[in-house]
Amino acid sequence: MDPDTVAKQFVEHYYTTFDANRPGLANLYQDTSMLTFEGQKIQGVQNITAKLTSLPFQQCQHSITTVDCQPSGTGGMLVFVSGNLQLSGEQHALKFSQMFHLMPTPQQSFYVQNDIFRLNYA
Repeated sequence: MDPDTVAKQFVEHYYTTFDANRPGLANLYQDTSMLTFEGQKIQGVQNITAKLTSLPFQQCQHSITTVDCQPSGTGGMLVFVSGNLQLSGEQHALKFSQMFHLMPTPQQSFYVQNDIFRLNYA
């Protein structure tokens, strides 16, 4: 399958799940996965899921502006996303960037090996 298509499908799935059912993101990570969230490094599926489900907002809506991808060694791919994050009850959306390093699984799917998230302040 074309890497751009895989990246777009992954991004749609990730942010739809994040916005509607954050605990459902757990199956995208493994014990070796690492998340850097605003500079804080978190490793392992349980710790990453705990971080994502304990964020100080319950409802949000991601609006994706760009998705760029590149193949990486060993069948993986880098996916870079930029967009807006609208928090419930807030007037202005926050701009964000996120990078995923996706690695293949034996089941012909992908998991998130690395995930880096940053809010973009003007």
